[in-house]
Amino acid sequence: MTEILLTLISAALINNLVLHWPLGVDPLLGTERRQVHALGIATTSLMLIVGMASYALYHGLLVPFGLTPLRLFVFLPLSVLLIAPLLKLLARLLKKLSFEGLWPLLLGNAGVLGLALINVQNDKGFFHTTAVSLGAGLGFWLVLSLFSDLRQRTLDNDVPLPFRGLPIDLIGAGLIAVAFLGFSGLIKT
Repeated sequence: MTEILLTLISAALINNLVLHWPLGVDPLLGTERRQVHALGIATTSLMLIVGMASYALYHGLLVPFGLTPLRLFVFLPLSVLLIAPLLKLLARLLKKLSFEGLWPLLLGNAGVLGLALINVQNDKGFFHTTAVSLGAGLGFWLVLSLFSDLRQRTLDNDVPLPFRGLPIDLIGAGLIAVAFLGFSGLIKT
């Protein structure tokens, strides 16, 4: 139980998919402030479902038939086909949040596919895969929230003209990544 909890914390803070591995940066830069939590919930749910389903497909279908080199061609359609039903389900369950327009952001999120590939490459068991998937989604949501707040602060301040827009966003993302480096000594293995 302790190992699963440490894996969850490690995936969220230390081995963050957005900051440690540069995966899932597109939704980070392309989301609006009002949809931050909707995108965080949708991405966390998608990462959890795709992580568990890809592990099951890998060990239940690809390994027994010797088709492991085809994992990318199985995981990509799996993640794409789950987006629309997941957004419909979340919109029905969480009526206060707007999930409209999130389909392209989830489709372009390389973190979902990257997480599935990383999980089968590490192959430490189903519970470890579930913890990594949930931690990666929660870490993405945390970075998305922090980045949205930072973006709002830069909009309210007097930023020099050459740094407005994408340059100040990238500088802010770099500073958040440096701040997250402080978590690297949190868990010793």
